[in-house]
Amino acid sequence: MDKRLEAGWFQRIVWSVLVWGSLGLLVWVPFLYVAIRRGRGSDWGAFAAFVLYECAVMPGLFVVPDDSDAAAVLGIVIILCLLAATGMLFFAVFDRRMPQAAAAAGYGAGPSSPTVPQGTYGYPYGR
Repeated sequence: MDKRLEAGWFQRIVWSVLVWGSLGLLVWVPFLYVAIRRGRGSDWGAFAAFVLYECAVMPGLFVVPDDSDAAAVLGIVIILCLLAATGMLFFAVFDRRMPQAAAAAGYGAGPSSPTVPQGTYGYPYGR
């Protein structure tokens, strides 16, 4: 069974502030946290994608001249990546919190449907 990783809005905002506050240098950190805690393949894939992004963008910051069009394109790529990471942290990575009643009952437990008593009702010829 997969592990759940629930987070409230405050935790999601803190992770996003880390991403934006570091100017994208630590964009991989929240995804490493999620991958270690939950252990899904998709979480490790997101972590690997952001590490690959970091390895591709960092050398580009030093190679691309400041006054070229490539610097503008690199800036747009960085901003789009930060927006994508923020969107994933807010809406896709963490699981929603379950209501307390459903959490106490257990996964998949819900109100049972009423059962029809077995008796003479519906028996052929009204016996």
